[in-house]
Amino acid sequence: MEFFNLKVIYFYLLSLSVALGLMFSSQVNAEQKQVLGSWDVHYIALNSTFLTPEVAKQYGIVRSKFNALINISVLDRQDKTAQSVILTGDARNLIGVVKKLTFKQVNEGKAIYYLAVLPFSDLEQYRISIDINDGLEQKTLKFQHKFYAD
Repeated sequence: MEFFNLKVIYFYLLSLSVALGLMFSSQVNAEQKQVLGSWDVHYIALNSTFLTPEVAKQYGIVRSKFNALINISVLDRQDKTAQSVILTGDARNLIGVVKKLTFKQVNEGKAIYYLAVLPFSDLEQYRISIDINDGLEQKTLKFQHKFYAD
């Protein structure tokens, strides 16, 4: 259990507390998962203000009621190991405005997360499309999310 250092435990507790808090909120869906080929792709979209200032600073995320955070984790379906992949994507609102998503890879022990910030307006809904590529397999994660400024 050497990879469970304090940083990893803190991140998991933060994710759990955010997910539990959001389960009762109409603003954000809790973490979701899609099976894409040989991967389990976990994703969550939430307002960046749900992060503590310390965590936001650690990962270079600007907290704002008009910034969303998209968190993606790609796991092997068989052994559940984190996968190192390349993510490219965009978010399209209902009137067709497209915003490119730039993902930052975060390594925490054996876990790998991909984070992107998406600026939005209150009550704005996006269709999000993210291409996932490991050099051997390429799949596309698609989901919709409505963001609220809090």
